Amino acid sequence: MRDLATEFEAERGRLLAVAHRMLGSRSEAEDAVQETWLRYANALADPTARDEVRDLRAWLTTTCARICLDVLRSARVRREAYVGEWLPEPLVTPLEGSGADGFAPDPAERAVRTEQLGTALMVVLERLAPEQRVAFVLHDVFAVPFARVAEVLGTSEVSARQLASRARRAVTGPDAPRQTADPAEQRRVVEAFVAATESGELARLLEVLAPDVVFVGDSGGHFPAARRPVVGAEAVGRFALGLFGRAGRYRHRVLARPVLVDGVLGLQIETVHTDGRPLRMVTAFAVDDGRITAVYNQLNPEKVSALPPLDPAEVWPPRW
Repeated sequence: MRDLATEFEAERGRLLAVAHRMLGSRSEAEDAVQETWLRYANALADPTARDEVRDLRAWLTTTCARICLDVLRSARVRREAYVGEWLPEPLVTPLEGSGADGFAPDPAERAVRTEQLGTALMVVLERLAPEQRVAFVLHDVFAVPFARVAEVLGTSEVSARQLASRARRAVTGPDAPRQTADPAEQRRVVEAFVAATESGELARLLEVLAPDVVFVGDSGGHFPAARRPVVGAEAVGRFALGLFGRAGRYRHRVLARPVLVDGVLGLQIETVHTDGRPLRMVTAFAVDDGRITAVYNQLNPEKVSALPPLDPAEVWPPRW
């Protein structure tokens, strides 16, 4: 007799990766995977539907993608009414217990991490039409054949190729943040960013910021945040000094540690807002050619509240 739970659990990590790439929300991705499980169990319970599940991975991926497509279509209205800038819910994993480069995950997360896109590309994917996003994620990220992508989208294979091609141009276009750094370069640049903000010297900070760097903050309306992206090295530098430099003045109230945010180096920070409320932030960076091209600061409590709290010993500035 088939062990349905075991078969499904073997694919869960990949399904979570597919759903998270499409939806930008860990909680929504988990809901999509749970719905996939229910449909899988129902299919195997029905003798007439059982024959459809010949290639388990393909069937589960197709089913999960269809669920995500429905969610994406309905999410458009909700996100148009979102307060301020929208950033994806960060997928945060610790550096501890990882490989020699500090970027290899534990076995439970390995299936998710192997096809990670990073926050920079997640932000670009959010600008795409739902059909484009699904086509790109399935084919370009997870190597799903276009024939099956077309099946998911309910269109022709030619149309599926066109949707993926349009998405690819957006992802690689001049407006997309550049993220090419390997782990060693990421660490060097982020360390330099933290040291520069600690020093309070704008000139020193400008050395690690690309001329066209962008800073995006998502508070969901819960905390004061820039309602539009901050663009340009000097503007971002001054903004970063005001935000992160403040940590130096209130060091006894700030905890921080380096983490992986959607597969690239970032920071998890806990402090107290000026109004006395606890404030938790997850900051992700895009790094290219030795400089930071984008900073993504997630401080919406609805998107970071599920993270495990930091240890009181993890003070600012973060220890590497």
